[in-house]
Amino acid sequence: MRHWPLWTLRKSALAYWLLVDACALAVVVHVIASSEPPAPDEIGRFAVIAATAGAVVIGSSIHSHRLGETERNPWAAHLCYLTAGAVALPCNLLVLLLFGPALHGVLAQRPESHRWVFTLSASALAVFGARYAIGWERPDPDLGVMVLGATVLLVVHAGVIAVGLKLRTPGARGEEVLGEQIDVVLGVVAVSIGGLMGVVALANPVHALMAGPPLALLERAAQLPHWRRSAQRDAKTGLANAVHWDDRARAELAKARARDRPMAVMLLDLDHFKRVNDEVGHLAGDSALSAVALLLSGTVRSGDLVGRFGGEEFVVLLPDAEPAIARSVAQRVRHAVADLAVPTVDTHGREHLLTGLTVSIGVATSRRFGYELPDLLVAADAALLSAKGYGRNLVEMA
Repeated sequence: MRHWPLWTLRKSALAYWLLVDACALAVVVHVIASSEPPAPDEIGRFAVIAATAGAVVIGSSIHSHRLGETERNPWAAHLCYLTAGAVALPCNLLVLLLFGPALHGVLAQRPESHRWVFTLSASALAVFGARYAIGWERPDPDLGVMVLGATVLLVVHAGVIAVGLKLRTPGARGEEVLGEQIDVVLGVVAVSIGGLMGVVALANPVHALMAGPPLALLERAAQLPHWRRSAQRDAKTGLANAVHWDDRARAELAKARARDRPMAVMLLDLDHFKRVNDEVGHLAGDSALSAVALLLSGTVRSGDLVGRFGGEEFVVLLPDAEPAIARSVAQRVRHAVADLAVPTVDTHGREHLLTGLTVSIGVATSRRFGYELPDLLVAADAALLSAKGYGRNLVEMA
């Protein structure tokens, strides 16, 4: 247990994530302990909502698998039918609906289970918060009350997760913790369809089946931002891939040139990384890359653009960075990597704590090399080679 990825979180993030999980568990236990057995008509509504949601999520998953599409995240569909449950079901049956996203997390075999547990806990708190807003024992069908409940659900869900992500990665940008505009729109659509589904289920449960087609369309549409971000991100580290980083860096440099703002580029290469793959195993190498990527994102300044160039090489664009600031950031990263301990497994499947990682860093600034990205990268690469040549675990300025 001491080597679980959960323990690699910052202390503040770890405390917050565990607190959210504990609060969600306490609410669920209270609901189960204090609720009366459901009536037959309530069980019927639950069956219709669960069957509709299950058919859509499973059907869409099978369709995506046959097309060879990347991993899906049916978060919008989960939000939709949980909203319907908050409107139409007693609280104990609403707990059963939460098994949908829980089961998805288990079947998807996610390598970092603490992340989907935290997301599930946030969903539980948001759903029961919305239920409290619209009426705990008997929801009020008034339009204004329903809008209030939907607002509470969206704000609590997004807020709890955003705080957790910000504590985990303090340097993360707003869109990385709150989502993009399209995510907000999809969330509003999801709770709207869910609210309609719940109201219809109260009047005539069978008619709630009509929510299936719009729910399927929503589930499909919700994958578009996910697929776009997947195309921009490195699969192993979650950082911007080389192509996306290059595009964003060029745009930032063009704006900086127009405003005469200082910029810097930092190239980093893990020292003797091949030795990790050869002696401990490629799984350990992948764990090290992920850990360094997470550390790097949290160690550089807010607004710095971090990417992976491939192999064990990373790159950072530092806006508004004079040479002294760029060197300071690079030294901070170097010391943080040297202190890193990565829990992983060796080639024999035994637990292994990977330590002794170091990084060599080359830095180039616009004050000396201008604002053309190729010029900055060539200069930073030359400085990186100098750092390697002088013994590694060094920062060299171009």
